[in-house]
Amino acid sequence: MSEEIKYTDQKASYRSIFKATSLFGGVQVYQILIQIIKSKFIAVLLGPAGFGIMGLYQSAIDLIKQVTSLGISQSAVRDVSEAYGTGDLQRISRTTTVLKRVVWWTGILGLIAVALFSPILSKTSFGNYDYTVPFIFLSVTLLLDQLCAGQRVVLQGMRRLRDLAKCSAVGVTLGLVLSVPLYYLLGVDGIVPTMILNAITSFVIAWVYARKVKIEPVNISLKDTIAESKSMMAMGVSMSLSGVLAMGIAFALRSYIRSIGGTEGVGFYQAGFAIIESYVGLVFSAISTDYYPRLAAVNSDNRKCKEIICQQGEIGVFILAPMLTICIVFMPIVLRILYSDAFLAANNFILWCCLGMMFRLASWVISYVFIAKSESILFIISEAFGKAYFLLFNILGYKIGGLSGLGIAFVLQYAVFFLQVYLIAHYRYQFSFSISFIKPFALQTILVASCLIIALLADGWVKYVAGGLIILVSGSIALVGLNNRTDFREALLSRIGRKE
Repeated sequence: MSEEIKYTDQKASYRSIFKATSLFGGVQVYQILIQIIKSKFIAVLLGPAGFGIMGLYQSAIDLIKQVTSLGISQSAVRDVSEAYGTGDLQRISRTTTVLKRVVWWTGILGLIAVALFSPILSKTSFGNYDYTVPFIFLSVTLLLDQLCAGQRVVLQGMRRLRDLAKCSAVGVTLGLVLSVPLYYLLGVDGIVPTMILNAITSFVIAWVYARKVKIEPVNISLKDTIAESKSMMAMGVSMSLSGVLAMGIAFALRSYIRSIGGTEGVGFYQAGFAIIESYVGLVFSAISTDYYPRLAAVNSDNRKCKEIICQQGEIGVFILAPMLTICIVFMPIVLRILYSDAFLAANNFILWCCLGMMFRLASWVISYVFIAKSESILFIISEAFGKAYFLLFNILGYKIGGLSGLGIAFVLQYAVFFLQVYLIAHYRYQFSFSISFIKPFALQTILVASCLIIALLADGWVKYVAGGLIILVSGSIALVGLNNRTDFREALLSRIGRKE
């Protein structure tokens, strides 16, 4: 009987993971479509110059936000999830109250920082001080964004996933509806008002959904607030430092590519990287929304952490691998649709990155345990080492093999990072992958690698026939694997039967 109960619990867990991933995968696809439409309108209404101005504003604001937000939007999910996992309403209320105060502090810090440094931001971004006042106006967006992040953390930490999905979908839709008329009426002068209005809208929407969560009013002194927020802020600072480090590495790499391949080389790299991060990477964004709070809720139990990591890895492999084989076979067509024939030079870079994404998934599901356990020092040391050889591999890769070398470097860096985080988790938490993860991961990685070889060596109908067969095999294995773990075929048939 106990074996049957355990089997049923595992099925329920797999189903929960799959449903959450599907839900937020759909939201991610919708957000991308809205962003494509929005970008098209902006390009037409504002032109390249206006597009550039908006990008400079956003880059400067994002840099300050990365430093002043202290990574609370990510680290606090752990605290809320852990409190929610206890079922203790008093603890949940205290944690949520502390979070709301912290986001006010960090939001105000961001506002003050942008306002104080607005002349410097204007000079460094635009080469003059003409944009000082607009930056001062934009400082309010840091406060609004941080307050919005706090509301979303509450929804994510308490597993209000449908509300969080609706919040995201409504937010991007209103962002499109409000932005286009302002850009049409005001042109470039509408950029700052639109950014402020979007921040207000996002906050209001998040507040509307988050206020549904019932929280008891609690009295917490300033001293207790600071004491209880220490672990939250410590992990947040580590994550913020990691983000700043990543931005610095990205800047250094783009500068190096420009020094050898010119701005055109940077453009090819940027186009390929955007596809990998925005379109293929949506799987990671969809997974993390549910995965992180689930892992954080059981962070003190290494056995349960291992179970969740392996289950999430299995579902991730079954969803990601078929997508990667499709991308590898049809990437030239994708590049032509999204960009133009001129960007076909980025094709081989993207193909190699597709293989690297398999190792990225494996390392990614493990590395979240450091955040879930609030191992801030371990996390930042691991990230610092990773970023160091990331840069080294990329510089050597581009110097030796150009864009293809960058792709190969992507594979190597995530293979090494996977080994790194696995060894740390193994010795620190006695973690090891289950056979139920190893088998599909190994098989799907071989299929993705085979697809890559075919795409690199073959062309025309040979590539599409051979690649198409691998897509079918990968997809079939994924469907069978998902069905064995979630019984989604049975659930789908029963739902169809009810409708009839």
